[in-house]
Amino acid sequence: MDFKRVDELTAKLRTMRPLNETELKRLRGEFIIENTYDSNAIEGNSLTLRETALILQEGITIGEKPIREHLEAIGHRDAFEYVISIAGTNDPLTERVIKDIHSLVLMNDAENKGVYRKVPVTILGAVHTPPQPYLVGVKMEELIGAYKDIKREKHVIEAIAEFHLRFEDIHPFIDGNGRTGRLILNLELIKAGLLPVNIKFSDRRKYYDCFDHYYSNERTPEMFTQLIAGYEIEELERHIKILDR
Repeated sequence: MDFKRVDELTAKLRTMRPLNETELKRLRGEFIIENTYDSNAIEGNSLTLRETALILQEGITIGEKPIREHLEAIGHRDAFEYVISIAGTNDPLTERVIKDIHSLVLMNDAENKGVYRKVPVTILGAVHTPPQPYLVGVKMEELIGAYKDIKREKHVIEAIAEFHLRFEDIHPFIDGNGRTGRLILNLELIKAGLLPVNIKFSDRRKYYDCFDHYYSNERTPEMFTQLIAGYEIEELERHIKILDR
């Protein structure tokens, strides 16, 4: 694993002058647009990066694209801003926070937003079946409790990666699980003093392979941990390069 490199770069970044408010706002805005595009595209949203930027920055409606896709972009943006707003408190992750994030992600579905699913689901192409709906609440409570122990025992990136894999395994909501899970992942990275990462649409095959590896290898999170560590190193190096200028 690249944990040593992550720790070295994080330490270096902390010794450098912080970005000023204007720089930080610009970088954050760019990241949110890119992350919104990629996270939604992974789930089948057809908006391009440019169209996503026009919707979020200019409030422009893309004529040939469904309103649902516009709302998915706006909801994800609002959810990411919510994540940033609560990350500084460093409070433990709770089911309430997860449901609040999901409520923003699924802003266009009043009936299901922030509510655990009430029906069985299957994931096409997956090698596992999520638990029955009556077990979802129990499984989520168990996961939140286990996560506290995992963080004490493992490097924070490995702990966050394992949480994400287990969260998606439970698949607690009828829709929006992937987007919500990736937002939680970034919430926990920011709380740990790391940078948020963007799992790119172009890397979606690698991302899906991490789940297959997890389910086929006694639920070991190494492959996904490595993917997240690689993204984290990229973000750290990018920020350091900007500050070196």
